[in-house]
Amino acid sequence: MSVDRLVEQPSGRGLVAIPLALIVVITVVDLHSPTNVHLGPLLVIAPALTASLAGPRLTAVVGALAVAAQIFIAVFHGGLTTANHVAQIIALTVLSALVVFVCHVRERRARELSRARSVAETAQRVLLRPPPRRIGPLRVAWLYLAAEDETQIGGDLFAISRAAQASTRVIIGDVRGKGLASIGEASVVLGSFREGAHRYATLPELTAALEVSVCRDLEDVADTEHDPGEHFITALVLDIPDEGPDAWMITCGHPPPLLLRNQEVTVLHPRHPLPPLGMCELPAASHRPDPFTFETGDILLLYTDGVIEARSPSGVFYPLLERVASFPVSSPEALMRNIHDDLLAHVGDHPGDDAALLIIERTASHHPHRPHFATRSVDGHHRLHPTGSPSSAER
Repeated sequence: MSVDRLVEQPSGRGLVAIPLALIVVITVVDLHSPTNVHLGPLLVIAPALTASLAGPRLTAVVGALAVAAQIFIAVFHGGLTTANHVAQIIALTVLSALVVFVCHVRERRARELSRARSVAETAQRVLLRPPPRRIGPLRVAWLYLAAEDETQIGGDLFAISRAAQASTRVIIGDVRGKGLASIGEASVVLGSFREGAHRYATLPELTAALEVSVCRDLEDVADTEHDPGEHFITALVLDIPDEGPDAWMITCGHPPPLLLRNQEVTVLHPRHPLPPLGMCELPAASHRPDPFTFETGDILLLYTDGVIEARSPSGVFYPLLERVASFPVSSPEALMRNIHDDLLAHVGDHPGDDAALLIIERTASHHPHRPHFATRSVDGHHRLHPTGSPSSAER
């Protein structure tokens, strides 16, 4: 919506009345002042003030009214042809035209910025697609706070995807660095995860594929010119079958998730932690999943270090574990709102780093979905075949 349209609203008309009132007041006072007192030059205030409230068209109208008032003052004092009044009229006309020109340039740049922001927001939404509220037997809520203003995403990432077999794959990660410079690296992980979640039958295979993809492509997308340091991505990858309470996770240098069960909070520390993605040090055989129990009614809270490292004005880190334990848990959405409000209250404004939260609840029922297929390696190639959920040994 343009500024000109905004001023058509009641509040806008009230603001534009200010420069119009100035024209009237300055004109009346000048008419009743001695001939040696000239207030006409003050009329330039009206178009200048209008430029801050409206667009170039309305500014031009106010500028024309100011020039007309200056001419009226000159005629009233009987000196329209005097050098003094002619100079004042010409000066006011030129200044009003300059104000209109500047207002036009400002509005054009504002439109260009709006289009660029719209394109950027669309690209960001494509990269970090919002997870569905329900997927399989899982209920999901999420939160993303980008460190840079006017952006929706940065270096933190998460995604949820249905696997070929009857399970759901989840990833949450954190690129070293923050803001827009980290988006390229996040895109490598997200693209590889969305493809691999359907292709690979086991969690170690999926994590190994993520590592291969990051090691291959990270150098091409990393912002090494402005950040020549080491580049890597911490990640937590989970496999949650539709049936049964068993679930698996692989932790690659990422903070451990929290499990909420019966108002108690448990930290799921990994028994087989791995270094972050992009270190390119471990073979695929070393990717061992950690099992954990995820029963109906349980809630998983996944987060990035931007949450637990958010500082208060006095420098105190945000105590996520203690805060979560104190909140009533009725749903993932309610818990997310409590954490969001409490986190912003803790930091006082906005986190200094990208922060992401993903809350997942296992429910008793799940949405119907397509027949599931699992992948089986045949001569080094993966083939699809109908199957149920793979055994824990396969994971």
